Amino acid sequence: MEAVWSLSTAKPGNGVDQLRDASTDTYWQSDGGQPHLINVQFQKKVSICEVAFYLDFGLDESYTPKRISIRAGTTFHDLVEVQVVDLHEPCGWVQVALGGDEGVLRAFFLQICVAAMHQNGRDTHVRQCRVFGPRHRIDVFPGECGVAFESIKLSRYSVLR
Repeated sequence: MEAVWSLSTAKPGNGVDQLRDASTDTYWQSDGGQPHLINVQFQKKVSICEVAFYLDFGLDESYTPKRISIRAGTTFHDLVEVQVVDLHEPCGWVQVALGGDEGVLRAFFLQICVAAMHQNGRDTHVRQCRVFGPRHRIDVFPGECGVAFESIKLSRYSVLR
């Protein structure tokens, strides 16, 4: 599913491209007042199960997010907070499940708000951000064999946005 990604602010050379380039050596660096925002706008209403961030306190120290709020809605103007995550010196992928009991959140617009940084930092570094949809059964050998990956462990990352 195609989406339009935007940021509240970014230092030159540290924007959306670096946030989405699949390299943990690059990062988005904000450049302005808090809170710092990642906006993801979809062309149609989509199902979202999880958001994942790659953060590294060892490299980024005071730039590392300490509190992240995830909001969803139809547009920027009707966002509702669906999850708040407090982090303590994260290093690696941080996975945030969305959707409550149903396990699926339906929205046109997703906003990730970095509300606070470690050591009272001003700007933030987020090395990667991924949005995941619901997991579907994968037929490895369709037809005669009927072998499928049905366990959550095997199909965990089968759908990526």
